[in-house]
Amino acid sequence: MINKRIQQTLAFGAFRIVSFLVVAILFIILGFIVVRGFSVISWEFLTSMPEDGMKKGGILPAIVGTMCLIAGSMIFAFPIGVLSGIYINEYLTDNWLKRFMRTMTNNLAGVPSIVFGLFGMALFVNTLKFGDSIIAGSLTLGLMVLPVIIRTTEEALKSVDDSVRLGSYSLGASKLQTIHRVVLPIAYPNIITGLILSISRVSGETAPILFTVAAYFLPKLPNSIFDQVMALPYHLYVITTSGTNIEETRPMAYGTALVLIAIVLFVNLLANALRRYFGKKVKMN
Repeated sequence: MINKRIQQTLAFGAFRIVSFLVVAILFIILGFIVVRGFSVISWEFLTSMPEDGMKKGGILPAIVGTMCLIAGSMIFAFPIGVLSGIYINEYLTDNWLKRFMRTMTNNLAGVPSIVFGLFGMALFVNTLKFGDSIIAGSLTLGLMVLPVIIRTTEEALKSVDDSVRLGSYSLGASKLQTIHRVVLPIAYPNIITGLILSISRVSGETAPILFTVAAYFLPKLPNSIFDQVMALPYHLYVITTSGTNIEETRPMAYGTALVLIAIVLFVNLLANALRRYFGKKVKMN
């Protein structure tokens, strides 16, 4: 008995140390970016156009471009991913087709992002003649995060107890009514988790937008979904590898990284607020 208690104490201690270590690493990274980038942040930096080959000026086009790509990819991927997850979990029986679709979804989630970029360039940019544009980049990023949304939706629906479905059926509700009015409201908080993970990945990807939408230096705002745009991840990559004076552009790089982190944090906070809202509605009902 004593040995088991010692083993349990050691195991919990190890888990606690690892957890604190992960949190500490996260705060170290964030602190490093904040300390180096905060001095660059100003209203002019956030609202003006880049100048002198991005060595001066602001990053407004990159901020707007990043927000456009996040919104466009989620408008495409989230509805399709949720509907696909519903179909796989609620309508498909446990047969070879369901197992095959799950396997392919898992494999698709593991494909490197640069492969999605090449595919997006071949399909959306060249074949469909969208060119380097917001719509081409958004569709490519949407395809990349689609497996995450599908698997998250499926797992969220699995967490809903079958007794809830049976109770709805016993009251005369159809399958569609049960899914829409009973199952989905309970699963919404966990489904939003897929949205949060997808936004975090989309906002920081460079390879897919490199082939489909990102511009090196474009000091203007987009007018339509067929325009090319700058984006914060690619902007950060360019100003640190373009062969210019690194010491001169390094402060702007840290400032850009801080703005990107702030955007991801802000969007994730909104998604978390939405998840808490649906969670409270489920508890009230």
